[in-house]
Amino acid sequence: MKQVYITIFVCFLSLNTVFSQKIISAKVIDSTTKEPIPFATISYNKKAGVISSEAGDFTINIDTITLEKDSLFISCLGYNQKSYAINNFSETAIELSTEDIELDEVVLLNKQYTIDEILEKVKDSLEINYDTDFVQQRIFLRTSDYTNVLDKKVKLKESTIPEINQQFTDSIVNAIPKKSSYHTEVLGDYYLKMEEDNQLAKLDIIKASELYDKNNQLSFEGVEDKLQKIMRKHVKRDSYFKIKSGIIGAKSEIDSSFFEDEAMDTIVENKLKKEKKKKENFLKYRSSYLSSLLKKNFIYEDSDLNFIHKSRKYDFTLEGLVYLQTDLVYKIRFEPDGGDDFKGVMYVNADDFAVVRLDYENVKPLKKINLFGVSYLNYLQRGTFLYEKNSRGKYSLKYLEEANAEKVGFDRPLSIIEKNKNVKGRRKQNEVATHVNFTLQNSIKNELVIFESTPIDKEIFEKIEIEPTMIPTYLPNYDPSFWEGYNIIAPNEAIKKFKSVEE
Repeated sequence: MKQVYITIFVCFLSLNTVFSQKIISAKVIDSTTKEPIPFATISYNKKAGVISSEAGDFTINIDTITLEKDSLFISCLGYNQKSYAINNFSETAIELSTEDIELDEVVLLNKQYTIDEILEKVKDSLEINYDTDFVQQRIFLRTSDYTNVLDKKVKLKESTIPEINQQFTDSIVNAIPKKSSYHTEVLGDYYLKMEEDNQLAKLDIIKASELYDKNNQLSFEGVEDKLQKIMRKHVKRDSYFKIKSGIIGAKSEIDSSFFEDEAMDTIVENKLKKEKKKKENFLKYRSSYLSSLLKKNFIYEDSDLNFIHKSRKYDFTLEGLVYLQTDLVYKIRFEPDGGDDFKGVMYVNADDFAVVRLDYENVKPLKKINLFGVSYLNYLQRGTFLYEKNSRGKYSLKYLEEANAEKVGFDRPLSIIEKNKNVKGRRKQNEVATHVNFTLQNSIKNELVIFESTPIDKEIFEKIEIEPTMIPTYLPNYDPSFWEGYNIIAPNEAIKKFKSVEE
């Protein structure tokens, strides 16, 4: 019997398999410049994989049984592909060398096309190249929102409520942080059919987090509590507010709960309602947000990225050929010839004329308003789209990145007037008149990576029912262990270094 156990043990050791989950982390860099390579594809046996971040970093979780022959492949547009045996991987930096195009390889192309002929073939091939049918995708979406308050001044002009004085007004203003950031991360299964006018989509959230400094929120809530006590003391229950700025005004009803002290059972009931509502809103907002990102795609005719559908409005330059793994790809630069908004570089497969990568940025402000003390400037929008072939033999989105930045200003009088139509005499009961001078900059960065894309049929899609069960986990500091066991895109330095200010 002992011999049997020894034999089994030896056989087990001799099996070239690894049954535990393997986590691989490294940085992808250029072999010559040593600069990080963003958007490199890191795949396991050329199947599911991840994308390197802007800093070239990646982490991939491999939770299947790995064999000695299993490999990790690292590829990026214009670079030689590298592969490593997974079980022996020990690199911390992966160097990729650029891949030069030889003249005789160019001759191998079926035909030497002009730039106009290439663009025509790209446009004609849009419908057949890109997959718009039903699909299930494992997605990871990170949204980072940064706010920088440049000016925040409120001058009290008049107040009929003694407690609302300049000192109290200053306390409200000071509760607003000068700089803040808010990061949301969502991992989920996304079921959709991509159509420009009728996008069908369902999002099933697996895990989510929100990273921000709750102390900022608590500071503002403290001021809110004080304001509520003051308003209860001076404002009548059946009044309403009129908010006025110059000749512009709006009416606002007062919520009756504002005046009521909640009983304990009511507090519990309202807490449950709020939690349910938060789950519903989180799912609804993330779903619509994801949908709006995808609708910006250049393949759609009404997209602002109209360099394909309205190519006559742009100047194009064919800059040559590069390799994407074993495929030859045209590198084409475009700039607006007139009043359009974006310039960029697109990479077009030389065989089927699909745009496999797009990098773009605006050349002028996208929106600018400066009228009667209200200003708005949308001064930045840039991004990247990456596509790869799926099991249907068509191209589906692999990675999307978008950055937006805007500046908003308000320098106007602002009054809040309490009015009551149920009292004798004049309706105006109280007034707080101020002059507000606020200017802030806001920037948002979205990163969407699609790890797996599986075709499904319409019947499966219709049977899927999503229940809103997920509330994002609050993280006061960046916690690398939160996403252990899941594939995501590596966080940038700002997220890694994020820490809430200790009270």
